[in-house]
Amino acid sequence: MLTLALKFILAHLMGDFLFQPDSWIAHKKKKKYQSKYLYWHIAIHTGLLVLALQFDFSYWLGMLFIIISHYCIDLAKLHWDKKINARFLFFADQLLHFGVIFGVVQYYQPFKIDIASLYTTQSLLLITALLITTYVSSVIIKMLMSKWKFKDASKNQAGKYIGILERLFIFFFIVFNYWQGIGFLLAAKSIFRFGDLTKTEDRNLTEYILIGTLLSFGIAIATAVGYEYLNELVANL
Repeated sequence: MLTLALKFILAHLMGDFLFQPDSWIAHKKKKKYQSKYLYWHIAIHTGLLVLALQFDFSYWLGMLFIIISHYCIDLAKLHWDKKINARFLFFADQLLHFGVIFGVVQYYQPFKIDIASLYTTQSLLLITALLITTYVSSVIIKMLMSKWKFKDASKNQAGKYIGILERLFIFFFIVFNYWQGIGFLLAAKSIFRFGDLTKTEDRNLTEYILIGTLLSFGIAIATAVGYEYLNELVANL
């Protein structure tokens, strides 16, 4: 099952990302279904599928379904271009393609998703730890730092998502026992923040950034260490 899925996925990734220049995408957006590159794109996908499956045409029905659905999904995406948020369109497009691929794999080599495994103590513990590391800690940090407000603070929530990614990196560095990665992350962040700290004349802003960084790192480390301890405790029961 996994081998077949990987063959389909590899063909898709190569067709959609490796062998699709930006000029083709621009032409398709302009000409829609009249663009010759839309059909070249589909032809490349067809060839990649044949190569990935090593000319095994016993999967011809699945290949045909993938190709036809790919054309329809891409055509719908071109139709909704500029009418719907580009990021939403991109991810919806990819999710639909992967949904079709896994549907075809399920048809040829049925697989079972064990939903019950999500309710084991260790799975629930991991999900809880990840939730605390990402969104819960964002709210905690925001509340703790709400007494300091700056006019030049970002309004696009970029800082929030940077913090979430930062804490996720720290969490997994600790889980995989790669503590030196935290030092690398802190050094990298210090380099990027150096300009902000040296150019500003507002000492309070410097302190605000440092407090936020320390809180973010502290919560991530505490959550990861707590998860490691509880996970080991559960494993030994």
